[in-house]
Amino acid sequence: MGIEEYGGGQSDRADVLVVTTNDVPGHQVTRVIGEVFGLTVRSRHLGSQIGAGLKSVIGGELKGLTKTLVETRNQAMERLVEQARARGANAVLMMRLDVSEAADVGTEVCAYGTAVVISEL
Repeated sequence: MGIEEYGGGQSDRADVLVVTTNDVPGHQVTRVIGEVFGLTVRSRHLGSQIGAGLKSVIGGELKGLTKTLVETRNQAMERLVEQARARGANAVLMMRLDVSEAADVGTEVCAYGTAVVISEL
C-alpha cells in the first residue's frame, strides 16, 4: 500500500466542501440545514486479524487494519457528503470523526457535521 492509499480527502472538484472549521474564509453561510452524518461498520478480515496477532507479539504497524480503517473512514465521509448533497447543502462545517468498536466484531466510523449553504462574499 503506497502513501497515497493511506489518506483521504476531497478532490479539487468536489461539489460539497467539507471542512473541520466553523467557517470558510471568503464565504458566508446563507442557510443552515442541520446535522448530517455518514456511518459505516466494517468487520475485521480474518487474515488481518491473524497478522495483527503476530504483530502484537513482535511489534510494528498493523497494515491490514490500517488499510481497513482508511477505507472505512473514506466510506463514512462519502456517505456524509451524499447526505449533505441530498439535503441541498454545498458545504459541511465542523466535520468530525468518531471511531469505536462495534460489539467486538468490527470498527464503527461516523463522520458528522453541520450541512450548510455557503456563498462567496
